[in-house]
Amino acid sequence: MVQNGLNLFGQATPLTSMKVKAGHAKASDDRQERELLGRIAGHERAAFDELFKIYHPRLFRFVFRMTGSYRAADELANDVLLVVWQNAHTYRGDARVSTWIFGIAYRKSLRQLRKPKYATTTLSDDLAADENTSARIEREDWVRRGIDRLSPKLRLTVMLVYYLGLTCEETAVATGAPVNTIKTRMFHARQKLRVFLEDGHG
Repeated sequence: MVQNGLNLFGQATPLTSMKVKAGHAKASDDRQERELLGRIAGHERAAFDELFKIYHPRLFRFVFRMTGSYRAADELANDVLLVVWQNAHTYRGDARVSTWIFGIAYRKSLRQLRKPKYATTTLSDDLAADENTSARIEREDWVRRGIDRLSPKLRLTVMLVYYLGLTCEETAVATGAPVNTIKTRMFHARQKLRVFLEDGHG
């Protein structure tokens, strides 16, 4: 995602292939999701099933980028949606539904990142056969290594802002941190990632 003409690493070209389409829902989508949450608060299973279809893939990708583990991604995505089912009545409407849900995902992921890592997956050999795909995968893998070196809070903040597309204000709501803290985290994350990429350490 590009902000102020530059991506996360100060480059003019964004890493669009790594972006997760999850933030900045259209107003009509948010209205629909608010309605679903209201019905879920009344324990309507059909409404939950509909919201599950919308959010499970997004949550899975979000957690997978954090952990590199299919097991962790599946478990945490399900855990987050279970919290939504149990606590839909606590949603007050002062933020987008997506911000509220990913706030839950942030807190659960933060706890997960402080535990021993799950076994990670490896890239498929058949993907590496294509030269362009191989170069892209190598770049994404290198970026992920840099992100993995960040502290849990910096790593999750980067994911919320750049890969989910939340604004700093929305990220502040999701994480419970002041906006200036989010901006400071992003500054330090960018600096650390630039150093990592420039030094070329694996």
